[in-house]
Parts: sequence; C-alpha cells; structure tokens
Amino acid sequence: MEQEHAVKAHACHRFEPVHSRRAMLRTSACGLGMLALADLLAGDSRCQSAEAQAASNPLAPRPSHFAARAQNVIFLFMHGGPSQVDTFDYKPLLERDHGKPLPFSKPRVFSSATGNLLKSPWAFRQYGQSGAWVSDLFPHLARHVDDLCIINSMWGSNSRHGGALLELHTGSDTFVRPSIGSWITYGLGTENANLPGFITICPTLTHGGVNAYSSAFLPAVYHGTPLGNASIPSDQAKIPFIDNADKLPLDLQSLELQLIQQWNAEHQQTRGPDPALEGRINSFELAFRMQTTAPELQEIHDETADTQRAYGLDNPATRNFGRQCLMARRFVERGVRFVQCSHSYKWDQHGGLKADHGRNAVEVDQPIAALLADLKQRGLLEKTLVLWGGEFGRTPVAQGDDGRDHNPQGYTMWLAGGGVKAGIRHGSTDDYGYYSVQDKVHLHDLHATILHLLGLDHKRLTYKYAGRDFRLTDVHGEVVHEILAAS
Repeated sequence: MEQEHAVKAHACHRFEPVHSRRAMLRTSACGLGMLALADLLAGDSRCQSAEAQAASNPLAPRPSHFAARAQNVIFLFMHGGPSQVDTFDYKPLLERDHGKPLPFSKPRVFSSATGNLLKSPWAFRQYGQSGAWVSDLFPHLARHVDDLCIINSMWGSNSRHGGALLELHTGSDTFVRPSIGSWITYGLGTENANLPGFITICPTLTHGGVNAYSSAFLPAVYHGTPLGNASIPSDQAKIPFIDNADKLPLDLQSLELQLIQQWNAEHQQTRGPDPALEGRINSFELAFRMQTTAPELQEIHDETADTQRAYGLDNPATRNFGRQCLMARRFVERGVRFVQCSHSYKWDQHGGLKADHGRNAVEVDQPIAALLADLKQRGLLEKTLVLWGGEFGRTPVAQGDDGRDHNPQGYTMWLAGGGVKAGIRHGSTDDYGYYSVQDKVHLHDLHATILHLLGLDHKRLTYKYAGRDFRLTDVHGEVVHEILAAS
C-alpha cells in the first residue's frame, strides 16, 4: 500500500515536477541516500574508468600536485581578534613606556580613537628548549611551545571584523569567494566517503556567517558542513540528517529515490542543469551514508575518563571548547580533511581587556594543549596541520582605560604539526607590536603555505568561473619556505 501511495503521488504531481521534487526533498532526507548506498554496494562488482569514477564521486580522494606533508587541517579560530602583545609577542619596551605616546604614526584607518601605550596586564615567561615567550594567559599551552611555529609578523588588509574574517577564510575581504576548507576539499577530496570532507563546529553567525565556510562558485558538494552554530553548546552541535535511518522501509526508500532521479532528469531536459539542486541531492546522499558512521563518532563514551578530563570536559569553563577540540581529533582520525573549531565571538576587547581576555584564555588554553598532546601521542600531529589565530590582532595603544582596538597591521598566528618547523618564531613586529616589519606574512602567504603543506600548488589549484580562472590566493601569495620542516 505504501508503494502504491508513492506511485499515485507521482502521477498526481507529474505536471508540476519542480514543486514535487522540492516537496520530496523536504520530506525524504533519509530516502535520498539510497542511490549512494546502491553505488557503494555495487562498487566492488563493476569496473569504471578513473574519469567516470571522478565524475560520479566528486569527493573521491585525488592525488596532490606533489608529495604532501599534511593530510588534514584543524583550524582553531579565535573570533574577535586576540591581542598579540598579550599572548605570544613579548614587547619589553611596551612595558617600559607604558602611558607614553606611541613614538611613530598610527595607521590611517582605525575603528575609533586610541590613546597612549598600554602594557600587558600579564607577565611573559620563556618556555621549553626554544625559549619562546608566552604570557601567563596560556600556562597549559606554554608547555607545548617546542611544537609550535609562532608567526609574529602576520598582517592583513582589513581592519573591520567582516572583511578581515572573510579575508582569513576565503582570501577576499570584498567578494564572496570559496572558503579555504572548500578549496582544500575540492583539491584533494575526502579520505572517508561516509563523512564530509569539511566540517565546521559551532561556526559564527556574524561577520559574514555562512560565507566563511561556503563553497561559493565551487560545486556545492565542497560546501562546509556546519555542526550547530555559535549560539549552540558544542555537546548539542551534531551532524544533521542522521535521525531517520530506520523510519522508512528500504523498498519504499528505493522507490522514492527512483522518482527523485526521474524528476531530476525531466528538470535537466526542460531547464538545464541545476547545480544548487544537485548539491542538495549530493548532501542527502552523504547524509544517508553518515547514518552508519556519525552517530557512533559523535558519542564520546568510548573516550577514557582521563582523556575527557584532559580536554576539560569536567569543567564548565572549558567544557564547550574542549568538546570541540576532542571532536576535531576524532574527525581527523576518521579522515575528515578540514575541521574548524570556533571560539565565537569573544576576543573583541575594546574595553575590559584584563577580565575578558583572561576568561577567554581559560576557556581555550587547556583544551588546545590537550589537543596537541593527544594528536602527538596518537601519531597524528605529524600529518595534521593545526592553525590558531583570529581575523586580526589588537593595538599596543589603549582604547579607553582597559581596551585595545583592531590591528591588522601586525599580529600573531601559530601553526603546529603537518610539516612546519617546531619550536621556532618567524618574523617580528616593531618594538611596540604595532606593525609587522620583518619577514612579513600576509594572509595570502599563509594560504599558499597551507596548500603547499597539503601538496597543492596554490597557483595550479584553480577553478574556471565567470570567464577566468580563480584561486584561493587570487593573484597573490608566496609560500613561506622558512617555516617548512626539512623533508
């Protein structure tokens, strides 16, 4: 009777194929994956050319341009802009000259009026064999400085959150462009057919929102898969479309999918290809496959009590970001190509620097240290590139009594694992930490270097759109060879 009903429904809506397909997409998320299941089951028994396989599965693993040092990326995004002179860029002269005017010109563009030099409320100390300077904001992470490649000479082109955030994530501060996770998945595919290639956990809702993980003009299959958003606790941020696995009989699912494919063919014949719809169908097919993998993956009961404590899951202050970091490890362990964890939107201290930067650091310090230790202990750090930072830094001059303004002119990001030199500091800002002055690294250079570590030439990773070839770095970017570990 159910099959009969489905057939009658098809006959009833035959003259409104677009409406029917949309209705079916809304009501049969699970059933739309049956085609993918059939393809997987038949994969071992049929012979296809490499070209045909690539066409039928755009997420299939693809060879890199040259030998890769990293296979996966974890981006720890500190939304708002952490202060470099309060974290990893020690400036003795800033402490000495506290309260005095900046002895050189400030940038022409800034958010609002700023005053005199403001020393850091936190003491800096040297750690590890590298002797790297780290402030007391990060006591746990400081013990891992010999695994870090600290870039003190970052700079960007935009002093506003929206533009700077998009430049960091997409390479453009003015146009909608594919995000770095989408480019990487487009270039390399995914290592696990049952999981997305690009996952972003609790992504920001502001300053560009979905554009920070969008595939833009790349095929929709390379769009990032969001788990929750910044307003949802990470323990509630789950992969969607995994709750209907046992809701419909397989024969009915198969019938529904046949109807969908028939309507899709009719649509293409009458109106031409519809990339948005194809991307949506691909997402439902992936959702079906995820139903066999994601539920177990998102439950952390198999993690030891010691591991959960290490990530801070027993502490309300660290539990939220700690779970993000633990999930990031579990995802890359299963072959997810690019994972982003977002601490949103907390690092924008125009005032209340001491209280708020202090609270923020407590929330992320222990989880990040645990992630690095966990990856290293499991042998994953050497093939996983970890990136930490925000969309810009802060000014060394005061805003109000206890705040710092936006500063894209010079700031700090660090990398670990994945083929970068460990225990080094690259580049520097001026004596007060305002401008990047030595071995400057623009965001285009950072993107080119990340792609290089993954075995991708940023000048060759292109996609033709609107009449020209686009790339993540546009017409810019140089690989920062000085931070690459010896092969």
